[in-house]
Amino acid sequence: MAAPHHEDDELAPTATEGYKVGQAKTVAELANLDKEDESLQRWKASLGLGTSGGGGQKKVILKTLFLRSTTRKQGDVVLDLTQSPAELAQLKKAPITIKEGVDYSVGITFSVEGEIVSGLRYIQVVKRTGITVDRIEHMLGSYGPQPEPYTKVFAGEESPSGMLARSGSYNVRSRVVDDDGAVWLDVEWGFKLGKEW
Repeated sequence: MAAPHHEDDELAPTATEGYKVGQAKTVAELANLDKEDESLQRWKASLGLGTSGGGGQKKVILKTLFLRSTTRKQGDVVLDLTQSPAELAQLKKAPITIKEGVDYSVGITFSVEGEIVSGLRYIQVVKRTGITVDRIEHMLGSYGPQPEPYTKVFAGEESPSGMLARSGSYNVRSRVVDDDGAVWLDVEWGFKLGKEW
């Protein structure tokens, strides 16, 4: 058996000691639990756990990856993740520009279909000339199916600054995985730093 590739190790979610993935239950099974408790049934309905919801295969559909900063007057920088694989491959070849030395946040929008997905995580590895310069991992949580997309914005970061940081571009690999090890997103994109957005 071949040894795992180092880059895949960087994109593997960290394990929390003592955490065990619970038994998977369908939306219908959860909706039918404690049927006699009226207040609990109302609470479940508010979460979208009605008996009509769910069914089918669990599916997470990533819609957008975006960068948000109060210093950007034009709004968010948005990467459309619903594009074809060939169009997504172009994201790495056409880096976006991030203003140097500013606070910004990364966020994603996604939909869940079919069944509940548990333990979604967003992992991002940033490399420059093949050397890892940053790695972030954010727990997104568990989500049930619903027609409206979910939006999650992560804690802010500060972009590097200076002439050395502005020379060259950065390669980013973003991945979304769940507790079952399913990879729902694995996309590469690029950015460069500039004096303006």
